[in-house]
Amino acid sequence: MEKRQKIYEGKAKIVYSTDDPGKVIQYFKDDATAFNALKRGTILGKGVVNNKMSAVLFERLAKAGVPTHYLGTLSEREMLCRRLDIVKIEVIPRNIVAGSLAKRTGLEEGVAVKPPIVELFYKSDPLGDPMITDEHVRMLKLATPKELVWIKRMALRINALLRPLLKRKGLILVDFKLEFGRAGGKLYLGDEISPDTCRLWDADTLEKLDKDRFRRDLGRVEEAYQEVYRRLVGSGS
Repeated sequence: MEKRQKIYEGKAKIVYSTDDPGKVIQYFKDDATAFNALKRGTILGKGVVNNKMSAVLFERLAKAGVPTHYLGTLSEREMLCRRLDIVKIEVIPRNIVAGSLAKRTGLEEGVAVKPPIVELFYKSDPLGDPMITDEHVRMLKLATPKELVWIKRMALRINALLRPLLKRKGLILVDFKLEFGRAGGKLYLGDEISPDTCRLWDADTLEKLDKDRFRRDLGRVEEAYQEVYRRLVGSGS
């Protein structure tokens, strides 16, 4: 597979075209951002962790019948993916109150969300990724009603698949961000599943093992990412 020109560079990844118009190479960076890129930094080794963790989880989800963009791992930082037209909606399944959900509701962080809920955010850096409703999705023509129903159902299904898998590794899946895209008239799960996009707490101590350590200046950021990597990838999951 021949890597060609850069198509897009985001906060955490670079996407390159290939000699196959239906495939791209996703390169994972160590750059870290938070609060809509107002806070910037570097988490050493993050790209390797995120690439390999995403590959493990995409493979697990594919075996369970979830269509994903993942086609294979090319190197420690590179993933071969199906080229998608990304739906501009960030989809957040939530199992436990944390982050913006605590701020918006006044509920204490750590309160269980039963049953889990799915929140939608407009994928727009200039607007700060605002929360939106189903009606806004239709108004902005981000997805058809049928696509939105599928996306929300699939998000809950992915959540139901990942929670027990991560729990067996001693990790609580608090909440996480999903992105979907279109290819050939079908929808696929895209982007990544990593400590960048998931809130993960240690099941025994409730220690945060995700990007919140960077957001909140908690320290030991690299160690937290490596611990997640050890449990999910290094342990032969």
